[in-house]
Amino acid sequence: MKLFRRREEDLADIHYEGKVVPRMLSYLKPHVKTIAICLLLVLVLTALELYRPMLTGDAIDLFIAGDYAPGEAVEERFAGLLFTAGKYALALLITFVCNNRMMYLLQRMGQRIVYEMRRELFEHIESLSMRFFDLTPVGKIVTRVTNDVEAVHELYANILVKLFRNVVKILGLAVVMLALDVRMALLSFIMVPLVSVLTVLTRTLSLRANREMRTRLTALNTFLSEHLSGMKIIQIFNREKRKYEEFSQYSEAHYRASFRAIMVNAVFRPIIVFTAVVAMSIVIAGGSHGVLTGTVSFGTMYIFLQYIKTFFEPIQDLAEQLSTLQSAVASAEKIFTLLDEKPLIHDPEKPVQPAEIRGRIEFRNVWFAYDNENFILRDVSFVIEPGQKVAFVGATGAGKSSILNLIGRYYDIQKGEILIDGVNIKDLSRDQIRRAIGQVQQDVFIFTGDVKSNIRLREESISDEAIREASRQVNADRFIDRLPGGYDERVTERGSTFSAGQRQLLSFARTLAFDPSILILDEATANIDTETEQWIQEALETLMTGRTTIMVAHRLSTIQHADKIIVMHKGKIRESGTHQELLDQDGIYRKLYQLQLA
Repeated sequence: MKLFRRREEDLADIHYEGKVVPRMLSYLKPHVKTIAICLLLVLVLTALELYRPMLTGDAIDLFIAGDYAPGEAVEERFAGLLFTAGKYALALLITFVCNNRMMYLLQRMGQRIVYEMRRELFEHIESLSMRFFDLTPVGKIVTRVTNDVEAVHELYANILVKLFRNVVKILGLAVVMLALDVRMALLSFIMVPLVSVLTVLTRTLSLRANREMRTRLTALNTFLSEHLSGMKIIQIFNREKRKYEEFSQYSEAHYRASFRAIMVNAVFRPIIVFTAVVAMSIVIAGGSHGVLTGTVSFGTMYIFLQYIKTFFEPIQDLAEQLSTLQSAVASAEKIFTLLDEKPLIHDPEKPVQPAEIRGRIEFRNVWFAYDNENFILRDVSFVIEPGQKVAFVGATGAGKSSILNLIGRYYDIQKGEILIDGVNIKDLSRDQIRRAIGQVQQDVFIFTGDVKSNIRLREESISDEAIREASRQVNADRFIDRLPGGYDERVTERGSTFSAGQRQLLSFARTLAFDPSILILDEATANIDTETEQWIQEALETLMTGRTTIMVAHRLSTIQHADKIIVMHKGKIRESGTHQELLDQDGIYRKLYQLQLA
């Protein structure tokens, strides 16, 4: 339970301090014309809703309850009733057409806004620094782009115009009722103060409940994302029961939060219904006295009974819409909090534009810490010349992988300089740097799709012929050609149907297809199987030819032929030289080498 509570605290969002509603309304600017048409349709629909009871009330007074002798002018009265029925039917038809058109326009506008919002979110997420992803659970980000955006969609597609419609309807009913009979109208409004107080109270409770519900949903999605990805580990260590218990805690917390949000509306709506019944009883009592004394007609009495019923319906709808609005606001707060997350790494306003990147890399007195406090690299300096093959070795935590991340500028250093071809990488754009770098990692990520798309990665300038040639050069074609679909073979999530070696060969083909001038190999041969080991060694030779190559490897046998080997220890460079030079020094490298031989 302590772990569960701690995880909940970690996932809790910082409360959004900006103005949520104005920012939400800003998304409506490109759709002003649609909004204007919908508001005009709302006015027409409201007028028709007010007009229909008046038609019926007038028909009662003129053609039914009038002072007629038996049989007198039956045809005229019947004709009048038929004419009124025709006008009523026409009003219903116009109402149907206006409603249909308004809903179509609103749904189309809502979908377009949601589409743009999701695009904006994803584009912003792509711009964020790696540090953000180090600290933020994947499930939390997924919730923002899916559930929270969908909750906001309700606001644009339904709530805003319906709120306006209900407010106009309430005001219209109030004006018409006062115009018909002030005394009857005042009787109808007796319960309005109570309803107003309840509405304000409901709004406060609903906002609080919906905020908690969204936070709990984020926690649940985060738990699912993490544990579905790690299901194999859960089953290997027989932790299914324990993880089920944890899931039950998250699920129950979300259930309780959702239940509280529903109960706010469930309690409020019956109270409003009861209030409407009380108001109607008051109108019936007061109206009946007026009918008996002749101060109120039967038709007016009917109109007020219909209006008082209609008067409280939009108030009930307002309560539900306010609940949905609060849910949308709670979701929007979380979306805007993510959109306001600032990237830690920025491109220069006027980046240097080198004709080409040859691949000379220099670290000058570099200090780096992920948290700005505990330094992983301490005063690191080295130079890698174009075309050189340099390997970094050392114990876990020595700073090897951090150096690779810094070359691609996935993080920024605290002190010192990193230069590529003599230019500080902070003066280059990130696109320039990363286009020049091809990185092959130990854990290759394969996307759902086909073999071809996993090599091209949506870079349309890479032709099918270039894909086949890259695959041939790194020996990936040897297993791709044996697949039933060849390069069009469907690939499952993370490439689970391929062996580790096959995935690595696909990664090599992907890298070669992009033709980088700098090659980074981060434990690229750690998980290869016997069948493809020779293919991979040949592929590596092809990849490294003519490129500046930086390698990190624990298996020293794979980096013995490097031009330079740099030994890292506790964030500092301790030794540097060729394989034989380092063995002759009888230092850290020699001890590592002897340990692996043993």
